[in-house]
Amino acid sequence: MNCKITRNAANVLRRELDKPENADKKLRVFITHSHGDHAHYGMDLGTPTDKDELVTTDKGIDVLLTKDQDLLDGVKIDYLYFPNEGFVITNPSKGNHGDH
Repeated sequence: MNCKITRNAANVLRRELDKPENADKKLRVFITHSHGDHAHYGMDLGTPTDKDELVTTDKGIDVLLTKDQDLLDGVKIDYLYFPNEGFVITNPSKGNHGDH
């Protein structure tokens, strides 16, 4: 499985992951809702389970993705400042370029 994190997202995530209370946690990306050929995504911090695959990104952030969830393979995590500040998770490899 693959996961891409942009520089903006990595900077924000690193600040959260570096907090002492998050020392043993990893970033988890999950599907909140899926229909047809695309999904909507969420994220949280958690610890690995036997249902997870740990993916190391080029930004040095490990991401937990549920095994055998095809719509998670290739997710992209971005952090935008405009028009609204916040995380945006898409999966361009599956044709999902943003929520509708």
